[in-house]
Amino acid sequence: MSDIKFGTDGWRGRIAEDYTFDNVRRVAQAFAAFLQQEGLASKGVVIGYDKRFHAENFAASAAEVMAANGIHTWLTDGPTPTPTISYAVVDKQAGGAINLTASHNPPTDCGFKVRDPNGGAIPPADLKKIEAVLPDSVADVKRMKLDDALSDGRVQIFDAAPAYIAQLGRLIDVEPIKAAGFNVLVDCMWGNGAGWFPNLLAGGKTAVHEVHNQRNPIFPHMARPEPIPPNVDHGLSFVKKLDADVAIINDGDADRVGFGDENGEFIDQLRVYGLLGYYFLEVRGDRGPIVKTISTTKMLNKLGQMYGVPVYETGVGFKYIAPKMVEVDALIGGEESGGYAFHGHVPERDGILAGLFLLDLMVKTGKKPSQLLHLLFEKVGAHFYDRIDPAFDQTRRAEILRNVSAARPSTVGGLKVTDIVTVDGHQFIMEDGGWLLVRFSGTEPIIRVYCETTHQDRVEAILADGMKIAGLRL
Repeated sequence: MSDIKFGTDGWRGRIAEDYTFDNVRRVAQAFAAFLQQEGLASKGVVIGYDKRFHAENFAASAAEVMAANGIHTWLTDGPTPTPTISYAVVDKQAGGAINLTASHNPPTDCGFKVRDPNGGAIPPADLKKIEAVLPDSVADVKRMKLDDALSDGRVQIFDAAPAYIAQLGRLIDVEPIKAAGFNVLVDCMWGNGAGWFPNLLAGGKTAVHEVHNQRNPIFPHMARPEPIPPNVDHGLSFVKKLDADVAIINDGDADRVGFGDENGEFIDQLRVYGLLGYYFLEVRGDRGPIVKTISTTKMLNKLGQMYGVPVYETGVGFKYIAPKMVEVDALIGGEESGGYAFHGHVPERDGILAGLFLLDLMVKTGKKPSQLLHLLFEKVGAHFYDRIDPAFDQTRRAEILRNVSAARPSTVGGLKVTDIVTVDGHQFIMEDGGWLLVRFSGTEPIIRVYCETTHQDRVEAILADGMKIAGLRL
């Protein structure tokens, strides 16, 4: 039996190597025990899944374990976006959720996400509780055949879409978007977002064209369904062919969003978060705290100062963001990976709602995506971001950590270092307010080196210095 640990967002593993049916059942048994310990089992649990290899069968296995533990289970009737699953927890007033998805990971992987009664990520302390009750052997797992569980009502197949669509209607008026006459390209990345934007925006002048909208768990034309270059390049190539006004790109489970302009140019995820902050604070006139990971844009800190709202910075992952959003009643929360959550909704990434908000920003300003960036930069100045994700020999992990922990550079990329932050990894704050962050990924065996700066000509040098700090080569 594999030693299973929860990372940044649940447990992920390689299918047939450590991600096996027996290990899925062990993790499901641990979550059942956790729900019972926390007094949440009587509320039931929602289970959903994505379009990866065997995902529906892994979900059925988890449902069998829940049923055998006496926990009522709502099992989605097909692949379902992560935000829709999360909202179903609230709609059903359930004790939590299990989501069988590896989100943006390579096609070889699958995952097991768990959610709390708010539909948000479970905080680290509670993840440790789940790990603590993980059975050593599958022989210690309770199991009931799915057909039997369905027959006696312990498992109920349901459609999570209607309640979620009704919730979207309370958060945004899509009628002006329908009437705008936009030509929208949606790259579904072979995932759960397929069909959503055409359905939500049907019946008006706006046209929606989807690409990569079938089930294909090897994810052709991309290394993984993550909405960043180069994975988005093939989808963005359709912008000019279709004369699209904008491109919306959802990852495999549709909880993240990427954005492309009318020229087919990618707008990076830090700039998207800046645009969303501008949308709420300037265009809509809303006020409330902003929650962000240390790995995302300082443009939000500048906007927070301008509009008099507090900005809270957390470690990387929604297991940190979600609890903080609930604690401070945040207006918006988000991270560098393109995941954003919103007030009045579940404290969970929602790539569908984020896409609708970005379209609404275009409606309300009358601006094209490239012009929206000019509006943002007029407020906060131009910011430039990049990231590299080198793999490394895992036997060097301790050595790399020592290198980074001991680093006290006076400059990075030729810019003076003014502070070092160790909330999650090591972040080197620079004189221009930018930053370099070096940290191990919580979902994959790689190290992440990323930066943001107001000096476009320094980005490459900053990243190179980050690699040197870690003792790695480009």
